[in-house]
Amino acid sequence: MLFYSTNKKAPKASLQEAVIKGLASDRGLFMPEHIPYLSDNFFKEIADKSLVEISKTVAEAFFGDDIPKEKLDSIVADTLNFEIPLIEIEKDIFVLELFHGPTFAFKDVGARFMARMLSYFVKERNQDDVKVLVATSGDTGSAVANGFLGVEGIQVFVLYPSGKVSEMQEAQFTTLGQNIVALEVDGTFDDCQALVKSAFMDEELNQKLNLTSANSINVARFLPQSFYYFYAFAQLAKLNSYKESALAENVVFSVPSGNLGNLTAGLFANKMGLPIKRFIAANNNNDVFTKYLQNGVYSPRSSVQTIANAMDVGAPSNFERIFDLYDGSYDDIKSKVKGFAYNDDQIAEAIKELYNRTGYLADPHSACAYLALREDKKENEIGVFLSTAHPAKFIETVEGCIENKISIPAGLAKFMELKKQTYSISNDFKQLKKTLLSLS
Repeated sequence: MLFYSTNKKAPKASLQEAVIKGLASDRGLFMPEHIPYLSDNFFKEIADKSLVEISKTVAEAFFGDDIPKEKLDSIVADTLNFEIPLIEIEKDIFVLELFHGPTFAFKDVGARFMARMLSYFVKERNQDDVKVLVATSGDTGSAVANGFLGVEGIQVFVLYPSGKVSEMQEAQFTTLGQNIVALEVDGTFDDCQALVKSAFMDEELNQKLNLTSANSINVARFLPQSFYYFYAFAQLAKLNSYKESALAENVVFSVPSGNLGNLTAGLFANKMGLPIKRFIAANNNNDVFTKYLQNGVYSPRSSVQTIANAMDVGAPSNFERIFDLYDGSYDDIKSKVKGFAYNDDQIAEAIKELYNRTGYLADPHSACAYLALREDKKENEIGVFLSTAHPAKFIETVEGCIENKISIPAGLAKFMELKKQTYSISNDFKQLKKTLLSLS
């Protein structure tokens, strides 16, 4: 399959080129030339299939023409070696827990999948000096760093905004060493993202460092996130109380939304035939996308810091993909997605209320998605909100909300015992360029 740029000014690229380049030469995002539609039989049998079986079918539809089936199946199985439970917390409201991977965040799937795919393509090209640049507002950095840790021939640079990620998140990508380098930027996530995009446009850097990105701007990072939606539907279909015909008309997903990669993956799943009625995009005070859904005007602006920091994005990259996916039709986008935004006090109260009433403990991002679903779910709808990170990653915030101590999984606690290793840089591309060249 070939991939085109959302800006329509760059040559079409193969999957290998799209994954290795990350960003098109005209600064656009790569999109698949066509979206495969899965067979009716696949959906009829989906309730009897495992997460890995479902994901292999979805992955083959997008990547099967470019990677041998045996290798692709291996990548999928290696990526998804953990569970993704669906839990009913109240009548017709379910939570899909996506944080059971190695860094306790939903981005583990996309990051691990991309790491293995990129490694395959690098070996195919006999290229052993690729540099991965990734900007993070929190969980992307940890997922990518751990996904690529120790991968031969690939060095990862994680750019993150100083003082704007949780201590636990920071520890997960600043303490690893080996082929992982953390760059602490004096600025916001949007500044980090802009620096990464500027690096891709710099001819000298690209010639010397063979740059690629591991943000959700990379097709190998965001497309695997569509697996979640298929598997959630499969788990709903298994429940005796939900018949397939009812599911086809009434399933609603509420998605914590920052850079919009996860939501975009869900929209792709819907385009592939997954019968999702509609989506809800849950924003914090960085409500650029919610405002667009309300008035049709897309106005990126500087991000502000919130307790749901992974969604602190003022210029979401994947808006370009959503816009392109619906041929620029505001009416079509608005008919499929509705947006809601909540401030820190509302999110904190939701964590407390949900815990006290149901016993379910949510992190700030998941609580935001729950709020949006509770506000907008209709009586006949089956609602699923995505839980994107373990609450212990935001331990001070969550403990403050519920006024109680929570336990930290051993897999998370181990990062806090390691020494932080970072390089501090200003929000200046020249300094970033100098730093990248000196550390490579």
